[in-house]
This record gives sequence, structure tokens and C-alpha cells, in this order.
Amino acid sequence: MSKKKCRVSTLSALGALLAVASAANGAENSAWQSFASVTPIYQGNGNLDNGGHFSMSGAIVRGGTSYDVGGGSRAGVTLNYDYYDFSFSNAAAFGATAPWGTVQRYGLTVPLSFAVGDGWSVGFAPSADWFKENGANTGDSLVWGATLSGTKRFEDGNRLGLGAGVFSQIEKTRVFPFVIVDWRLNDRWRLVNPLPSGPTGPAGLELDYRFDGGWTAGVGASYRVLRFRLSDTGPVSNGVGQESGVPVFLRVTRNFTEQMALHFYGGVVAGGKLRVENSSGDKLRTEDFDPAPLFGLTFVGRF
Repeated sequence: MSKKKCRVSTLSALGALLAVASAANGAENSAWQSFASVTPIYQGNGNLDNGGHFSMSGAIVRGGTSYDVGGGSRAGVTLNYDYYDFSFSNAAAFGATAPWGTVQRYGLTVPLSFAVGDGWSVGFAPSADWFKENGANTGDSLVWGATLSGTKRFEDGNRLGLGAGVFSQIEKTRVFPFVIVDWRLNDRWRLVNPLPSGPTGPAGLELDYRFDGGWTAGVGASYRVLRFRLSDTGPVSNGVGQESGVPVFLRVTRNFTEQMALHFYGGVVAGGKLRVENSSGDKLRTEDFDPAPLFGLTFVGRF
């Protein structure tokens, strides 16, 4: 499937899902809740330790809907699409040949939550995605797994929780814990996890401050990993590519309504590392890169 056709088919499916959800939301006493988000992202030049540099631009698209099945429990579906265009210059660290180019991810998540009493809920979210460089074998690019979490909602509306994820991530199984935080320190300050659909990913913490007039700002850090199958015709045929790092960021948000917001991001990716593996997942080369600037703009609409 070509890059253009892949993007069109994914976005068409997203549009169809949201159209159905919008119609459902228009019904009287609807139990549906839906959202859509679009995030253009740009990561500036990161100098490679052994020569050369790279940058990345792209977009992250999410859309989904969920239904109140009663008793405080919900079931839903979220469509995922990511597009990353990597550009390498004088990549001496990789033998003067770019290790990869354009990378795409598409798939879905089925989030489920079940109320179990006394403010507690259990969440289960299986997912399946295909994450690959253009020209890679789709059948070898599947990333699948699930997260399981338990969350306590207190009488003042604050939430705390713990969870774990288990994923088969292309020649590697990854198990990781995570925390769920939504805690208002006072009328202005709040500690939360970063926006899941933003450029930083949700695996971190963010301290927010609410201004008057619909503006908020936050500062935080997260951990982000992009792991994908490499092209059959690239320098490492059917191999595995990975970029990882710690985005440290400042976010400024304009809340137009309770359902619509625009988030501006600026920061750096620290502790960055590129990794290339062969088709069996054995390491061939790793390369650190210097802190790279990161910018993003996320529009979120809920209906």
C-alpha cells in the first residue's frame, strides 16, 4: 500500500467513526462521548555523537468514541495514526547512509473501564498497531498488547492510580509500570499526566497552572519510544529502528470551551538515542544525539 493511500484510508476510517459518533451524540439523552485530535509536530536538528544530525516532522491523529454501559462503566474504541518524516544529514554514524526515512503507525485501541465500588475503577485497554517505515512488510510490523490499571476517585474529584502494560513491540516484549495522576493541589495548581495525543506522549508528569480567561500553562517531562519495522530495501533489510528520549516541555493552552482546546508545546528531547537492529532484534548500532528542540500544536475537540 502506498504512503498516500495508507493516509487516505486511515483518515477515511477515522472520519467514518467520528461521523457515526457525532450522529449518536446528537440523539437526546445520548450516552456517547467522542473526541478527535490533530497534532503537527517538529523535532529540530539533533547532533549525532559520531557525526551528522537528523530532524523529524510529522503529525499525530487520534479519534474515538465511548459509550456509557451503565453503573459507571464505559466501552469505546480509538483510532490511531502517526506520520513521521525523518531527515538525516551527513549520517557518518550510520555509514553515511540514512538508517530510515518516513515512518507510519496506524491501528486501534479498545479502552474499557469498569466501576467496582467505593470510587474504584479498573481499566483494560487492548490495542493493535502497525508501525513501519515505508516499504516494510506489514505482516512483520504488528505491535500488540494491553494495559491494565486500577484508579481511585476521591470525593473531591482527585484521582490516583497504578497500572502496567505488556506489549509485543517488533522482536521485543516490553513490560512497564505507569502511574495515573489527576490531582488538584488548589484552585490554580494541578498535577496530571501529559495529554495522550500530544507530541510528548502520556508517560510522564506535568504541573499545570490555571490562569483566568481560559488559559492554562504546564511544565513537565515524559518518556517516549518510537519502535518500528524497517524497509525491505533499506540498508538493514527488514530490521528494526528505534528512537527514544525524554521530552522536557512547556505547554500553553487556550480553552475555547469545555469541549474545545488548542495546546502549544515547546521544549527539548533530552537523553536521545537512535538504535538499529537486524531482522531478529539483535543490536547492530546505537547512537546518542544531543538535546533536540521539540515543537507541537494539538487541537482537541470533544462532542
